[in-house]
Amino acid sequence: MKNLKISEIKTSSPKEVKKKKTKSEFLNLQRDIYSLQHMFYAAHSKSLLIIFQGIDTSGKDGVIRKVFNCVNPLGVHASSFIAPCDKEREHDYMWRIYQKLPENGMIHIFNRSYYEDIIVPTIQKSLSKSKIDKRYDFINAFEEHLIENGTEIIKFYLHISPEEQKSRIVERLKDPLKKWKYSEEDKKSSEKWNDYTAVYESIIKRCNQVPWVIIPSDDKWYRDYLVASVIKEKLKSMHLKFPGQIIVS
Repeated sequence: MKNLKISEIKTSSPKEVKKKKTKSEFLNLQRDIYSLQHMFYAAHSKSLLIIFQGIDTSGKDGVIRKVFNCVNPLGVHASSFIAPCDKEREHDYMWRIYQKLPENGMIHIFNRSYYEDIIVPTIQKSLSKSKIDKRYDFINAFEEHLIENGTEIIKFYLHISPEEQKSRIVERLKDPLKKWKYSEEDKKSSEKWNDYTAVYESIIKRCNQVPWVIIPSDDKWYRDYLVASVIKEKLKSMHLKFPGQIIVS
């Protein structure tokens, strides 16, 4: 990851990947995730934190909705970390995060996360470089602490092209069902594309004890398939079993 250049990574699906077949395989992945999540919930031995990061309009809401519409809602919780409210501002930047961490048997999904507390002050230049550097160090230690205490972590970066972002912004403005999602932040992030890209490159390089999974996200069907594949493999790698039963390989 040392020489990572996000701009050099493809944002679309490979030409040889067929949409119809991939969408069919995605349905199979959902069935597998449902079974594995059921076992994960019953086993109650570990927790799973899934983080989605990406520039505005990269598809965080969409992929969460698509991939997780197959699971038991009793075992999954999603949190969205937008700008902190007044009460949250009265505490340290991690205060709101601690309250949303998953307990054993639970999958918690973060739509944005504590990484926003590096991204936003870096872009806005609201904190000194030394304070931001300390946040990098703390987040690395924090993730290590979670893992040592039984929380598995998956970190996704949804990777879209600037052209696709502009197209999605136009779509939001035209579609009455999506217009509510549009904000001035969409426009600002588009105007500061290079700045956001630079911050994400830094985060992916420096906070890589838990490796980032970079998901090409211009094609939503391919994005959903890749994310579901990673989640299935993570759950499968835990060698889950129902209480009192043999391990399912």
